[in-house]
Amino acid sequence: MTAPEPTGAPGCPVAHGGGLPGGPSGRGLPTGVPLTPLFGQSVAEDPHGLYARLRERYGPVAPIELEPGVEAWLVLGYAELLELTRNEALFSKDSRRWRVPAEGRLAADSRLLPMTSWRPTLLNLDGAEHQRLRSAVSDTLAQIDHRQLRGTTEAAANGLIDSWGPDGTADLIAQYARPLPLLVFTQLVGLPVESGPRVVELISHFVDSSSQSQRAGAEFQALLVDLVRRRRAAPSADLTSWLLAHPAGLTDEEAVHHLVVLLVAGNETSINWTGNTLRLLLTDRRFRATLTGGRLTVSDALEEVLWRDPPTQNFPGRWATGDTVLGGQYISAGDMLVLGLAAANADPAAQGVSAAAQGSLGGNRAHLAWGAGAHVCPAQHPARIIVETAVETLLHRLPDLQLAVPGSDLAWRPSPWSRALTALPVLYSAFTPPRPPAPERPAWTPSPTPEPAPNPSDSTPSAATSTARTPASGRPAPRSWWSSLAGWWSGR
Repeated sequence: MTAPEPTGAPGCPVAHGGGLPGGPSGRGLPTGVPLTPLFGQSVAEDPHGLYARLRERYGPVAPIELEPGVEAWLVLGYAELLELTRNEALFSKDSRRWRVPAEGRLAADSRLLPMTSWRPTLLNLDGAEHQRLRSAVSDTLAQIDHRQLRGTTEAAANGLIDSWGPDGTADLIAQYARPLPLLVFTQLVGLPVESGPRVVELISHFVDSSSQSQRAGAEFQALLVDLVRRRRAAPSADLTSWLLAHPAGLTDEEAVHHLVVLLVAGNETSINWTGNTLRLLLTDRRFRATLTGGRLTVSDALEEVLWRDPPTQNFPGRWATGDTVLGGQYISAGDMLVLGLAAANADPAAQGVSAAAQGSLGGNRAHLAWGAGAHVCPAQHPARIIVETAVETLLHRLPDLQLAVPGSDLAWRPSPWSRALTALPVLYSAFTPPRPPAPERPAWTPSPTPEPAPNPSDSTPSAATSTARTPASGRPAPRSWWSSLAGWWSGR
C-alpha cells in the first residue's frame, strides 16, 4: 500500500525536490497545514488539552514540531505505543538513523541535542548490545538494599524539613522535592557532596532543553568522567564502582554515559513524581482524606499521578528503520517517533469502564509511565521507594499542610519531556513537636561477594528476588553529610 503523491506546501518542512521530509517518495508528514509545536507554553499550560486535540484531529499518531523546522510523530494511542516499543525491527532506539540531522536540518546549538544525541547506552541500542548494558544497570541497581534506601531517604527528608525556617511556609519543590532525591543519589553514585547543588541545576537545564542545555550537558559529563576515573583507580561502596566491576565489562565512556542515565532519569523522575503527588494530595478532593487517615493511601496517589501526570510526559524516541504504517499514518525511514506517555495513558481505550466510573486509577498499574517493551525503565523500584518515603515522611511530620496559593495559580515548567511544577508553596503549623535525634546510619557498602543475576530480564529485581545486597557496615556515615547539603538547599 502506498501513499498518494503529495505536493509541497507552505507551513510544513519540505526536503529534496519539493517533497516531504521523507524524501521524493512522498510518504511522511502531511502537507498543507502547520505542524503543532510540542514546545513552549502550550505543552506546559494544558498538555492534556493539546493531546486531546491532536487525537481528535489525527488519531493515535500525530505530526508535531519539536522546534521550528524539526518535525516528528507523537504516538498518542495506548496500543500504538505498545506496538512501537515492542518492535525493534521497525522502530529502533538508535538515533543515528534520524533523517533530520543527516539532512543538515538540526542546528549545531539545537536544544534537542542533549535529549536526542546518540550515546553508547542502553537507551540508544537494540538487540544483544542493549541486553549487555541493561544487565549491567539492572544488576547494579539490584545491589541497593531497599530497606536501607528507605531509611536513607527518610533521614534526608527529615533533615530538609528540620532546615526550614520558623514561619510555617515552604516551597515543596525548591526546598523538598528537588533536593531530596539528590541527597540520596549523590551518596549512591559516590559524587562529592559539595557538587550536589550544581548537579541538580545542570540536570534541570539538560532535561528542559533550555538555552543552556548544551553547556550544562558538557559540564555534567565532565563531573562524571572525573568520578569514573577515581573509582576505576580506587573502588568504593557506590553504584559507580559496582557498575565498573560488572562482568559486562563497561568501558569508562560507557560507565559515564550510564551514570548520566541513572542520575537524569532517576533524579528528575523522582523530583517530578514527588512534586506531582504532593500537588494531587493538596488539590484533589478525593485525596484530601489521605492527609487525615482516609481510605485512599499515598500508594494510591502515586499510581494516580503515573496515570494522570506522569513525571515524564513525552520521551524521545524511536526511529523508523524503513517505510511503514502506524496508527493509520505513513511513517518514512528515518522519521522520529516520540513516546507520548501521558497521552497514551489518557487514551480512552486504555483506562477501562470500571476505573473511569470510579474516577480513580490508583489501583491500576497498566499505565505506560515507565515505558514498555525491552526498554522499560529499570530504576522504577528504587524510584518508588524514594518517592513514597518522601511523601509519607512529609505528611507524618506536617499533617496540616495546605497550599499557600489557589491550585489554579500553580505553574508548570515549559518542558516537552518533563511534567514538573515550577513551585509548590505551602503553609503548615510552625510549632511541630521536635523530632528525636536519628541514630547514626551506616555507610553504603557492597555485598561481600556481589554476583550478577544469572538470567537478567527486562524487569528490575524486586526486594524479594535480588541476589546482591548491601548489608550494614560498621563504619558510620559522616555526621555532616545530611546537614551540609540540606543547609545549602534551605538557602536557595
